[in-house]
Amino acid sequence: MSHPDPREELVEHLPAMRAFALSLSRNPAAADDLVQDTVVKAWSNIDSFQPGTNLRAWLFTILRNTFYSARRKSKREVADPEGTYSAGLAEKPAHDGHLQMNDFKRAFAQLPAEQREALILVGAEGFSYEEAAETCGCAVGTIKSRANRGRARLAKLLKLDETDKLELTDTATIAVLTSNRTQAM
Repeated sequence: MSHPDPREELVEHLPAMRAFALSLSRNPAAADDLVQDTVVKAWSNIDSFQPGTNLRAWLFTILRNTFYSARRKSKREVADPEGTYSAGLAEKPAHDGHLQMNDFKRAFAQLPAEQREALILVGAEGFSYEEAAETCGCAVGTIKSRANRGRARLAKLLKLDETDKLELTDTATIAVLTSNRTQAM
């Protein structure tokens, strides 16, 4: 027994779907959107419909699930019709960290090999001065001296002083982010 194509039969159920959507949403525009979303989902998943079963029930199930999913989602959303909340949001640009890291790499490459080695072992790898000295085959005081001179040279190359914070963003970006938060309050 051949069953009619459910795509052709779908159109017959549109008025009933709209009435059901209207009873759920109580808003004509929202009901129309709900029916449209249901038709798109049904059309996209028509292969999962089993011919010979009740198409209207299948469509109403999709419509109902779509309605309740949207309702759950809306409870997690923040209403901001005037844009007050979103105007206060700011995000640090992703490129800041990359630019700062490039500056650091250039400055680090200018250090003598012994200072780079000491900073990598003590700073990046987390070795104690004793472990770094043993690795390099020199005295602990030599490693401490190399690391200290390397840090001082890096600070000079990066134009940092003792009061500067090592942040991966520039002061202009920090000022913009701070002013956005201040204006929103």
